[in-house]
Amino acid sequence: MLEPLRLAHVPRGTVLFRRGDEAQTFVVLISGRIGVYLTGRSGREMLLYSVAPGQTCVQTTLGVLGQAHYTGEAVAETDVSAVMIPRAQFEALVSSSPAFRNFVFGAFASRLSDLMSLLEQVAFGSVGQRLARTLLERAGPDGEITATHQELAVLIGSAREVVSRRLEALSSKGLVESETRPDSHQEQSGPAAARRGYGTCSVT
Repeated sequence: MLEPLRLAHVPRGTVLFRRGDEAQTFVVLISGRIGVYLTGRSGREMLLYSVAPGQTCVQTTLGVLGQAHYTGEAVAETDVSAVMIPRAQFEALVSSSPAFRNFVFGAFASRLSDLMSLLEQVAFGSVGQRLARTLLERAGPDGEITATHQELAVLIGSAREVVSRRLEALSSKGLVESETRPDSHQEQSGPAAARRGYGTCSVT
């Protein structure tokens, strides 16, 4: 007999797993947002993907299916609520429930497609193209995005200095307007501990 599923509540900023940890649970996000990051030997970070409500994490799927260790790091970007399914119960559900099995592999296929798209962008797209796309995707209805240069660098897999130069170039062309607003009380996404100085970027 299967045990009741457990709903976990995790505060913003919590590291859900780190590289090298063994996957023990399958996670289905109910509310909030999770960012999964990859950190290179140089310390540079890159956002692999975000997990939104109703979605699963490909790292946990790979881990519980193949008994593998995590290769990235997951951080709660907001307060998070998620269903946590232990590996043994996950395996039982996959074996006994066609609907659950279809959900798991359908979500995995969709996420794999997203990762292939990211790989294509990084391999063949310029930093400027990736930055412009990220600004447009994340801008609010008023055309503004609040982020640091470092955070934008993490999102597109580049260095902060490169992003700063690209933003200056876009600003000189009148395509964006940047405003620096230091605020040590605002938290930012990503696993790095210390980030300061949010800025507002208006996309025109």
